[in-house]
Amino acid sequence: MDEKTLYEQVGGADGLRALVDRFYQLMDELPEAKGIRDLHPAELTGSADKLYKFLSGFLGGPPLYVSEHGHPRLRARHLPFPIGVDERDQWLLCMETALQELVVAERLQSTLVNYFQRTADHMRNRDG
Repeated sequence: MDEKTLYEQVGGADGLRALVDRFYQLMDELPEAKGIRDLHPAELTGSADKLYKFLSGFLGGPPLYVSEHGHPRLRARHLPFPIGVDERDQWLLCMETALQELVVAERLQSTLVNYFQRTADHMRNRDG
């Protein structure tokens, strides 16, 4: 029996696009996410496209980001932005809320939260 990739489990391209879109909607809607929202451009389309492409490959789907931009170099690409505990937690609030709303399977939700928590913490580049 073949194990489905996380990309497939999340619903492939359509499921992933819905997750990314909801994530950025929440970033716009939640007052408690203002700090992380302020680090993004006014128009979120480019950010959403890059996150979608990155997550596609990260979750076992097509390596869209790598094909277009090369190695993600996540930490290096985020160094210009002040990311501390508050920014990390605000990003996670948006992502975890989107996952709770859109990913029904608890085990998949838990696996993704774990991945995102570790990755978000790795992006921190300042104390506090």
